[in-house]
Amino acid sequence: MRLLAFLLMLLPGIASAGTIRLKDLVDFDGVRGNDLVGYGLVVGLNGTGDGLRNSPFTEETMSNILERLGVNVNGEDFRPKNVAAVLVTASLPPFARVGGQIDVTVSAIGDSDSLLGGTLVMTPLNAADGQIYAVAQGTVLAGGAVAQGEAASVVRGVPTSGVIPSGARVERETDFDLSALTEMRLALREPDFTTASRIETAINREFNRAVAVMRDSGTVELNIAATQSVSTAHALGRIENILVEPETKARVVVDQRSGTIVMGQEVRISRVAVSQGNLTLTVEETPIAVQPNPFARGETVVVPRTVAGIEEDEGTGLAEIPEATTLSEVVAGLNALGVSPRDMIDILKTIKAAGALHAEFLVR
Repeated sequence: MRLLAFLLMLLPGIASAGTIRLKDLVDFDGVRGNDLVGYGLVVGLNGTGDGLRNSPFTEETMSNILERLGVNVNGEDFRPKNVAAVLVTASLPPFARVGGQIDVTVSAIGDSDSLLGGTLVMTPLNAADGQIYAVAQGTVLAGGAVAQGEAASVVRGVPTSGVIPSGARVERETDFDLSALTEMRLALREPDFTTASRIETAINREFNRAVAVMRDSGTVELNIAATQSVSTAHALGRIENILVEPETKARVVVDQRSGTIVMGQEVRISRVAVSQGNLTLTVEETPIAVQPNPFARGETVVVPRTVAGIEEDEGTGLAEIPEATTLSEVVAGLNALGVSPRDMIDILKTIKAAGALHAEFLVR
C-alpha cells in the first residue's frame, strides 16, 4: 500500500519531466505492418503430438507432404505421435524487403500436449489478399513445461504455443511507394484537440512555414511538398524527432482482479466526506448427536445447533476531502484512513457515483 502511494505521488513529476518525440505520439498514414497467417506441421515431438483419431487433418496433411517428397503412404497405418498441426502467425513490418527475416508465433490447433523440441516444417504465410509474403521454418521455442506420471501431471506455462525468432523469410514485398506521396496524415494514438494543436505548431515551427494543418482531434495533415525536403523519407525522419508535450486526460484505471489503481495527475475530487468500515457475519454449525440410553429402544438423533453473529468494526472514522484535491493529497488521505487497495477501489467507485470524482473512470 505504501509503495502504491509513493508511486502515485511521483506521477506528477514524472509526467511533467519533459516532452515526447512525435514518433511516440502518432502513426504515419500508410506506414504500417501486415498480418500473416499459415497452416503447418510441427514434427519431432517426444510423443506429445496430436492424437490422429481426434485430429484427422493432421494425418491428411502429413500424408500430402510425404507424397510431395516422393513417399507413398496410401493404405498404410500411418499414425505417428510426434506430429502436431499448428497455425503460424507473424507481422510483416513496413518496407520489409525480400530476403529479410521476421519472427513467427506457432500455436497448436489439435490436441497436442506440448510443442517442446519440435521443428516447424516449411510453411507459407499468407496475407489478407491471399498472396504468400513469407515462408516459415525452424525449431520451436515453447514457453512452458509438462511433467506427468501415471496418476498426475503438472503443466507450467503454455507448452502448446511457442515462437521461432527470425523463423520466416520474406518472399514478397508490399506495393507501397512512399516517395510518390505529396500529402500524409498523422494519426494521434490518443486523440486530443490540444495535443493535435501543439503538434501542428511544432511542425510548422520546425520548417518555418505552414506545412501542417490540424483536421480534428486525431488527425494532423502534412503537406510534404511544402517541406522542401530531398524526399518524403527525409521529411518524415525530420518530423518524427520533433518534441511535443502531450495533453493528458484525467483518468482513473482500476484492475479489480489484482487490486491495481492508476490515476493521472489531472484527477480532481470535489469536497466530499468518506467513511469506511466493515461488517463481519459469522455462521457456525455445531450439530450434536443424541443417543438413547443403554438397552433402551430408540434411535440416534442429530440435533442442529447454529451460532450466528454480526460484528461491526470500529472503522476508520469519517474523513473529509477538501475542494479541488490533488492526486497526492487523495492518496495521503486514503492512506490516513488505513484502507487496502481493494477498499480504495470501492471508495473511488462511490466517490465517482456521488459525482465528486472529476475523471474518466475505467474498470477492467
